[in-house]
Amino acid sequence: MKGIIFTEFLEIVEDNFGLEVLDKVLELSNDQGIYTSVGSYDHKDLVKLIVNLSKVTEIPADKLQETFGEVVFVQLLRSLPPAASLNNSNNCFEFIRHVEEYIHVEVKKLYPDAVPPTFDFISESETEMVMDYRSARCMSHVCFGLIKGCSKHFNQEVAIEMSPLNDSGSEVRFKLNLVA
Repeated sequence: MKGIIFTEFLEIVEDNFGLEVLDKVLELSNDQGIYTSVGSYDHKDLVKLIVNLSKVTEIPADKLQETFGEVVFVQLLRSLPPAASLNNSNNCFEFIRHVEEYIHVEVKKLYPDAVPPTFDFISESETEMVMDYRSARCMSHVCFGLIKGCSKHFNQEVAIEMSPLNDSGSEVRFKLNLVA
């Protein structure tokens, strides 16, 4: 997993819960908290940080993942080059489609060892999108939050339904409906 996710996570924890909570989470996780945005790290370390943040704050881990996804969307959007085709998206659905067609392709070019999640688009209309999320990291709640962040960015209210397709959580179907 790319380091930018780790650096943003640590910054969000410090900004929202304070340095004392961050230090406690790092201590419980046996983690030095030293990450670079361009480095690659084991996603299990992020899971451990999230689980321990949940223990310290008594907020469910799934909810923390969703909130993280929503907040980190803005930071990830800022990191896009100005000429990126994603910046020309006109709505939430168009942007999500471009994530698979642009960002994940570019990530693989820049980091051949990277294994980003995949989106398989099942159906799409102007008001509904159905897609399957697949990731060995099983972080669909982060994806849920990223979708929420995306819908806010485009000032569109989107109802999101999430249905697991297997027991491990590595495959999840998202049904997105624009709310009029």
